[in-house]
Amino acid sequence: MNIIIVANPAVGTRVIQLGEPKHRRIAIASLLAAVLVVAGLGAWFGAGVLGPKRAQERLAQTRAELGEQQAEVERLSKLVNRDMNALAMRLGRLQAESTRLNALGERLAEIGKLNDGEFDFGSEPDVGGPLAPALVSMPPAEFGAEIQRLERQMSTQSKQLSLLEGLLIDSSLDASLMPNALPVRSGYISSNYGYRTDPFTGGRDFHPGIDFDGNMGDTILAVAGGVVSFAGNKTGYGKTVEIDHGNGLVTRYGHCSRLDVQVGDPVRTGTQIAAMGSTGRSTGTHLHFEVWKEGKLVNPRDYLKAQQH
Repeated sequence: MNIIIVANPAVGTRVIQLGEPKHRRIAIASLLAAVLVVAGLGAWFGAGVLGPKRAQERLAQTRAELGEQQAEVERLSKLVNRDMNALAMRLGRLQAESTRLNALGERLAEIGKLNDGEFDFGSEPDVGGPLAPALVSMPPAEFGAEIQRLERQMSTQSKQLSLLEGLLIDSSLDASLMPNALPVRSGYISSNYGYRTDPFTGGRDFHPGIDFDGNMGDTILAVAGGVVSFAGNKTGYGKTVEIDHGNGLVTRYGHCSRLDVQVGDPVRTGTQIAAMGSTGRSTGTHLHFEVWKEGKLVNPRDYLKAQQH
């Protein structure tokens, strides 16, 4: 069997006889090379002619899918940003309310004299508990409901604390205006409220106050907060100071040697209002102290008991 190979017409033809082993190997190699060349040309032709069209179609489809995905991402991003902004605003309100409640709590602790560290509003309370087997994330709807519950709880607590603050302030104000302190820093009670032997006549007489013995010039103090309603000379009392504490309560300080306040002056508990003396109807240096309730004399001991024990 002979194979005729025409490589170049100008050169001529080449005949290979397959009878010889050498020639058979050359023929087989030549056929394989020819097949590979034809296959390569076919692949090149398919990629060059048919491939670009399919690639363009696939690319267009991919671009469309990417466009849809991008639009969905943008939509979800807007929803997330809107929800996050809403949550940020609500958390900001909760933080502001928490700050206000802390300040209110500190005022209440001060008014209620809870200053020993029992309530520390400057730090978070310590908490603890066993380790959970697995952490479970909270669904967004449940998270929003929890924030709403916290908002309602803080609103209710704020109203209750504000009401309590008003009650404590009123109570503290009433207490500060109630005579409950001694009018002198030192000395002793030389004469009580009630009937006694009059030091001038020797007869039985009613003593309308309490006498505190002391030295000339000793400081006389206001027993409660109020406003000076009288400062001057009064028959039988000599130089006298009277303080109106409100609620129908008035205290009187007699036989003073010097007056340190004037009518209309506001005073607090412990304010220096006069100096001890012996003016008026007096046998010696002392302070005559009276308490009036709704225009009637009352026993000063009823208001000074806590200070006399």
